[in-house]
Amino acid sequence: MDKTALTVRLAAPRGSCAGVERAITIVEQALERYGAPVYVRHEIVHNAFVVDRLRSLGAVFVDELDQVPDGVPVIFSAHGVSKSVAAEAERRGLLAVDATCPLVAKVHREVERHHRAGLPVVLIGHAGHPEVEGTLGQVPEGAVRLLERPEDVDALNLPTDSAVAYATQTTLSVDEARGLVDRLSARFPRLVGPAKEDICYATSNRQQAVKAIAPTVEALRVIGAANSSNSNRLVEVAAAHGCPDARLITGADDLDFDRLDGIRTLGLTAGASAPELLVQGVLDALRSRYTVTVEEVRVAEETTIFRLPPLPEREFPAAAD
Repeated sequence: MDKTALTVRLAAPRGSCAGVERAITIVEQALERYGAPVYVRHEIVHNAFVVDRLRSLGAVFVDELDQVPDGVPVIFSAHGVSKSVAAEAERRGLLAVDATCPLVAKVHREVERHHRAGLPVVLIGHAGHPEVEGTLGQVPEGAVRLLERPEDVDALNLPTDSAVAYATQTTLSVDEARGLVDRLSARFPRLVGPAKEDICYATSNRQQAVKAIAPTVEALRVIGAANSSNSNRLVEVAAAHGCPDARLITGADDLDFDRLDGIRTLGLTAGASAPELLVQGVLDALRSRYTVTVEEVRVAEETTIFRLPPLPEREFPAAAD
């Protein structure tokens, strides 16, 4: 029986960004230099496929430093850590390797600079996200106010003639963040922002590609993890820009073919921590059921590469059995 024709509009850019690739490479190189185990505080990036592969090579993922034994290296994830975490690693004499995305580190420096200048600082982001926790932890507790919703702006107990500084999580919806910034600016005319917006180029580009595709497809699938901020924002952006059925999937095994029955146009993208291998896996699964025509919709070229930090030369004793 002939297969049904399906046009897949494939977003570009999509998938792993330079910060994610850098963090993964840091773990791989640490494993090569020191041997297993290498400990990683939190998921190096929010993608189970990536984490499971690194775990199979000898990476051990932990929630906190008290789970890291003495005498082994520990890597801080791409989301960054608070100063207290870095200080605890130093106090214990752990060899810490910082895989924080350079664009997250930029936000850290901004928040510190504004705090040192004596400005009230607000951070637009999602409570509990590792990146937000790390950013809040760059200054004394309570020094930065977290804003998640428009009503949080209205509730700020600050004089409206104050010079107020703001920063944002790097993986937010561009449109929602802009709305909050506009609300802040209307309430605090002396608002001070970053010289270049904090939402990273990869997040912005992937959202722009989804905006271009969403009105032209009957359904759209975002490959990513449930705890990935940028992946969830892509689903929201697709729904907000005309796609009637936008959903998050982890990969080919998560494809909901019953929901896709009868459609002729499907949008496909991947969050910034999802490798291209997962995209190709989804396309292969679709080809097993449909006659697939792929139309790539490209809105930007990405050439950013982040340099790797030097790994210390120190050798580590083998872990005890």
